[in-house]
Amino acid sequence: MENLQNNYSRRSFLKISSLSGGGMMIGFSWLANLVPGKVLAETGAAEDWVKITGFIEIRPDNQIKLFCPNPEFGTNVMTSLPMMIAEELEVDWEKVIVQQADYDTPRFKSQFTGGSMAMAMTWTPLRTAGATARMMLLQAAANEWNVPVSELKASKGMVVHSSGTKTATYGQLASAASRLPQPEKVTLKKAEEFSLIGTPQKNKVGKNIVTGDSLFTIDYKHEGMLIAMVIHPPAFGMTLRSFDATEALKMPGIKAVFDIEVYKNGYQRAAFDTRAFNKLVAVVGNSTWEVMNARKKVVAQWELTPEYKETVMGWGGIKEELVPAGLESSDDHILKMKEMQKKPAKVLRKDGDPEAAFKSAKKIIERTYSAPFLSHNPMEPISCFAHITDEKAFFAAPIQIPELMKQNIIANLGIPADKIEMTLTRMGGGFGRRAYGHYIIEAGHISKKMKAPVKLIYTREDDMTNGVYRPMYMVTYKAALDEKNNVTALHIKGGGIPEGSVHENRFPAGVFENYLAEGWETPSNITVGAFRAPGSNFIASAEQSFLDELAEIAGKDPIDYRIELLKKAKANPVGKNNEYDADRYIGVLELVKEKSQWSKTNSKIARRGVAAYFCHNSYAAHVVDVTVKNGQPVVERVVSAMDCGLVVNPEGAKNMVEGAVIDGIGNALFGGMRFDKGVPVQKNLNQYRIIRHREAPKKIEVHFVKNTINPTGLGEPPFPPVFAALANALYKATGKRFYNQPFINDIKG
Repeated sequence: MENLQNNYSRRSFLKISSLSGGGMMIGFSWLANLVPGKVLAETGAAEDWVKITGFIEIRPDNQIKLFCPNPEFGTNVMTSLPMMIAEELEVDWEKVIVQQADYDTPRFKSQFTGGSMAMAMTWTPLRTAGATARMMLLQAAANEWNVPVSELKASKGMVVHSSGTKTATYGQLASAASRLPQPEKVTLKKAEEFSLIGTPQKNKVGKNIVTGDSLFTIDYKHEGMLIAMVIHPPAFGMTLRSFDATEALKMPGIKAVFDIEVYKNGYQRAAFDTRAFNKLVAVVGNSTWEVMNARKKVVAQWELTPEYKETVMGWGGIKEELVPAGLESSDDHILKMKEMQKKPAKVLRKDGDPEAAFKSAKKIIERTYSAPFLSHNPMEPISCFAHITDEKAFFAAPIQIPELMKQNIIANLGIPADKIEMTLTRMGGGFGRRAYGHYIIEAGHISKKMKAPVKLIYTREDDMTNGVYRPMYMVTYKAALDEKNNVTALHIKGGGIPEGSVHENRFPAGVFENYLAEGWETPSNITVGAFRAPGSNFIASAEQSFLDELAEIAGKDPIDYRIELLKKAKANPVGKNNEYDADRYIGVLELVKEKSQWSKTNSKIARRGVAAYFCHNSYAAHVVDVTVKNGQPVVERVVSAMDCGLVVNPEGAKNMVEGAVIDGIGNALFGGMRFDKGVPVQKNLNQYRIIRHREAPKKIEVHFVKNTINPTGLGEPPFPPVFAALANALYKATGKRFYNQPFINDIKG
């Protein structure tokens, strides 16, 4: 058993209070074990607990609710996170009610679903909350029956005496337990003692989803609610000059048309405060249809935006960003990236003497890879409900990182922190798009102006043309080879618009004695943001495609070649900052090799590709089987291997990997956002190609490395290597290497 010392006061870590009619409610801070001694804000009355982000609620009738602190947008945290609590609490999972908690930053500083961090960050705190409640219930029973706690056992929501003569439900003990002091030590289970964690469990709210319950912001209703939509400039590099709403205001049901400035002048943006267009025209009315029609009648005049600089508080501290003037086009972007590849770039890492190695090389292999901007395209377009009154500012918002919006709301809406309330609605997909909450501020401005509850709605066109794309990238891999085709030096140089993606300390860094990584960035007024496995999804494709070519030149099996390099890095690592664990990397390659029966079939089937990658503290490998029929690629089968530590819910984990595989194949084959003089060329899904049902893999097999390492990331790690596994399979099927995404262009060519 794992013992944890509770170094917090009763009121700082746990808040225990009697409920109306008896019962117990336990809340917890998921940062309690990460920030020792942190004293959380106290609340007084029992009803305060209803608003706490994470807690356990026990009622006299033995009804037990587990509240999920993290926003849910398809990663299944509403099942997997409460499973951690339930495991230690010892309750009947089938009888547990799970509910999404509201936003509450004073108590929980990291209500964050994204970056594949949810499981890792909550692993100890959530289990601790469950174990603490269990121990207090056991003590309550011991006091009532006048027996030692050691003679009692908790099981399925009941406390049982070892003699079998005494039993009590948690509900019967809850009131007494709530009056007990917090235990000084909390005993957590060892992995081999788990009975719920590690077992496949269906989505706890799956029935609500398939039966159409009102889970999403778009479903939100409120008495007197108005509908709002915004008009933004038609092109990046333009801003609002003036507008005429005369005709729009004559339309039925229209209440107002006015302009808003999303962020105040001088506001210092934080990492997720992206604002593609800061000046917007808002159209407000009674219904969506009326507002959509009136919006067409607004005549707006636009002007070019001058170049400007602004400071941004990012993850690495404050930095200054240049936003250039001009109307940018995709063809110019390609030329610019090629130009940047020829110029000196920033040295990110250098091992040995790569220049000398290249001069003495018998052969040099050089390949350049590129990828376009990508649009997130979550199934549910952007929407947000806001109701700002003198008493409070209430939001119902689909946001991945609600706490990062707080300072934004305070600064740009002028609302005190203690008046901000937010209900976290289920998100219809996110992929990083819903980490950016500009629409919350927009809805707040409109509600404040109208002095009424307002639901802001984006159409698909609004969402796709409003920015926050995956950046555009280019990278060149160059290898120096000796007379036996062994790599003597490796040079990686790449960047992007406006962000680069070279990870200088990841594999194959640490393998070669002579290694050079360089990076560059070039500014743009097209706004970008986190896109599933940000910074990794492109570079993994390039890296793993290049390694496949090196394996072929060396005359070695692609999987064996990767394992050989990793064993070299393990035995004699070069450099000091290598981010990956070679053993875990090898583990997923060996597992995917076994499960795909690679050795038995690879010699006979020339349409199979492999790739592996590390990001977000996890390791993923895929083997993709492809055929080409009538000039179209057909993905016959994908076998995936993952090492994400201990898997809490194999059912949800399998679903996430399957989704990443399909998403990756779709983006690799078809994804691409183009611009013509600042105007997004693709404005809807009839123009922006995404994968269709018939194009999804016919079969996907998912396997997990079995270990007891604490859970690491899973939502993002399976995504990056899919691109390269597909590219390498397409090479086997077509005889042609694929260097530029989307691949479909070269298949047709």
